[in-house]
Amino acid sequence: MTDTEWQAIAPLLPWPTWLDGNGGRPEEYCRRLVIDAICYVADNGNKWRNLPVDYGIHWKTLHATFTRWSRDGFTLALHNDLREKVREAEGRDREPSAAVIDSQSIRAAETVGADSRGWDAGKKVGGRKRHVIVDTIGNDRLLH
Repeated sequence: MTDTEWQAIAPLLPWPTWLDGNGGRPEEYCRRLVIDAICYVADNGNKWRNLPVDYGIHWKTLHATFTRWSRDGFTLALHNDLREKVREAEGRDREPSAAVIDSQSIRAAETVGADSRGWDAGKKVGGRKRHVIVDTIGNDRLLH
């Protein structure tokens, strides 16, 4: 993560409740390092357990932090805040007024179980279907 990216994300991170005297332990790892490690796992599509030791964070700690942030709505809020900033920088309204919806059928490997495998009759493809919604400048829109 570059310094500019960190400066955009740092103020959006959730406030640690232990700083307010609400109990809990102080955070053990630098938040920038935690974000970098989460981005590494997401970008490379690897398992939490395969996190390189170079990060110095145990994968269970990283996964627990990500799970807590997701459960509390932080990851969705961060995504939406960053999308709004991009739209404002483009000279647009914070919220999009139009969107494009599309889907894609993905062939499933033979190892994928039949219980999680579907069938797209129009394309005659067995597997899974994924959907995406983007605004008019191509930013993905997460629905909640």
